[in-house]
Amino acid sequence: MTDQTSSGTEVSQSNSSSALTTEQGRTTIADTVVSKIAGIATREINGVHDLGGGAARTVGSIRERIPGASTSLSQGVSVEVGERQAAVDLDITAEYGVAISDLADAIRRNVISSVQRMTGLEVTEVNITVHDVHVEDDDDNDQDEQRDRAAESRVE
Repeated sequence: MTDQTSSGTEVSQSNSSSALTTEQGRTTIADTVVSKIAGIATREINGVHDLGGGAARTVGSIRERIPGASTSLSQGVSVEVGERQAAVDLDITAEYGVAISDLADAIRRNVISSVQRMTGLEVTEVNITVHDVHVEDDDDNDQDEQRDRAAESRVE
């Protein structure tokens, strides 16, 4: 039996028993749990600069500047979670010079391993969209522009 999710991902549900359903009860894993695990597992891979598309990264950088706010661990991650399976979609920015196919393979291995180990859910797929490539000079230019704007606003 398969269910069609809102993103078009098929998550099949088998009638076999799993560690999440026993005679003593059922354990339900929330989408946010799987999102956080997948986000952390993705960030652990060398060559991943950031998660999220352009708008998500902009909102994330604004959030980081708010006192007391923390980085969203599930930024750039969307998941579909069934009773026994999960599907993960990731939006990333890669570091310049990294072989993107190797990066994607490493991300998939780590996300699948982490989610399955921590939740007991079978990961049916990990889809990765690379939105940008980060070049080291990008940070330097952004910081220079911010300093210039700050200096202009202090001087009339």
